[in-house]
Amino acid sequence: MQCAAVMRTLLSALCVVSLFTACATQEPGALSQSAKERITTAAPAQHVTQSADALNELGFDIYKKLASQDGNIAFSPWSIDTALALTYPGARTTTADEMRSTMHISLPDAEFHRSMNDLSRSIDARAGNGLAADGGPLRLRTTNQLFVDDSMTLLPDFLDVLAQEYGAGVRRVNFVEQPEVSRVAINDWVKVETETLIPELLPKGIITPDTKLTLVNALYFNAAWKQPFDKSASQPGLFTKRDGTRTSATMMNNFNAPSRYAKLNGVEALELPYSGDQLGLLILAPEVGQLASFEQSLSASVVTNFVNALDAEHTRGVSVPRFEARSQARLDEVLKTLGMQLAFTGEADLSGIDGKPGLYISAVIHEAVVKVTEAGTEAAAATAVVVGRDSVPAFEVMIDRPFVYLVRDRATGVVLFAGRIVAP
Repeated sequence: MQCAAVMRTLLSALCVVSLFTACATQEPGALSQSAKERITTAAPAQHVTQSADALNELGFDIYKKLASQDGNIAFSPWSIDTALALTYPGARTTTADEMRSTMHISLPDAEFHRSMNDLSRSIDARAGNGLAADGGPLRLRTTNQLFVDDSMTLLPDFLDVLAQEYGAGVRRVNFVEQPEVSRVAINDWVKVETETLIPELLPKGIITPDTKLTLVNALYFNAAWKQPFDKSASQPGLFTKRDGTRTSATMMNNFNAPSRYAKLNGVEALELPYSGDQLGLLILAPEVGQLASFEQSLSASVVTNFVNALDAEHTRGVSVPRFEARSQARLDEVLKTLGMQLAFTGEADLSGIDGKPGLYISAVIHEAVVKVTEAGTEAAAATAVVVGRDSVPAFEVMIDRPFVYLVRDRATGVVLFAGRIVAP
């Protein structure tokens, strides 16, 4: 499994792709879109917290699987979970049960979708509250889109959930006669939504004449630091890798950085706030040689413990490496090992999508990129679910060794992007 890319305004371009099916013909270009508007009523706070915790828990489950590979990692828990959430309304019987378990869903379906709606709108509301790394307004958006074959008829209930809770629109394409043109069109949409950070989410061969539906979520993030690093203060430095050897890195230095800090069980935690104070980058740096064991201990509750231990924000000298992490991964096997097995077989029941048997998930593809510079952070992510039918004191904090990073929404605790840096 290869890893290599992340994010659009925070992280993410998300994509639930390709449902292959043969169904009654509709007039080409006709829309199957629900006439219902997106619901804007707030979900109960407890439900929102439960869904945020569940989303993060799935993210750390996936992180532990990805951690076995070499190199840096970048991915978006938000993007992956949203892609699966867009697919979930179509799941039935044991397939739905396995998806609920893998996604750590504890709420009834209606309450789960409403809480995801609330989380999504909360994330979108961060936009404009602060500055972006490029000097414009802070950008953070998550967007959902369905690409549907002209021959595909979707069940009204399925369309209603996606429209009311996820704000997903519908575009008609011709997968049967023009699969490559359709693939390029989807990739172009993702490219625009991620501001060119993810130019080709779907590789050749993923979209075929059997493809009937592609659900796409794009997440993008661009924010300046609350107190940007002075580029003239950046200097070459040494970064200790996992094996104890050293490599050169550009260390960004800020001697008056607003930050929060804690040290628990030998792990240094540093949070750097973004402009607007609603989002932050949390760095967790264990002692040299302890990264692997620390990664396997990660969970939503462990991160919460670190966040709760952070001291009150004040200025201190901080030195962190400039880095860019880009990853791409096939998540099929990861999700199977986490318990979502039936959905990838001919025995899957996704009949809630079009009312017919035979649909199954043939691939889950994720791509993400995170760029951290003196000015701030830009990130994007995309996830494609391809479905087919069978036919401290004031002192300098020196982050000069491997670390885990999380881009977090401070109010909800949602992890938008996550990964590790072993060699900047």
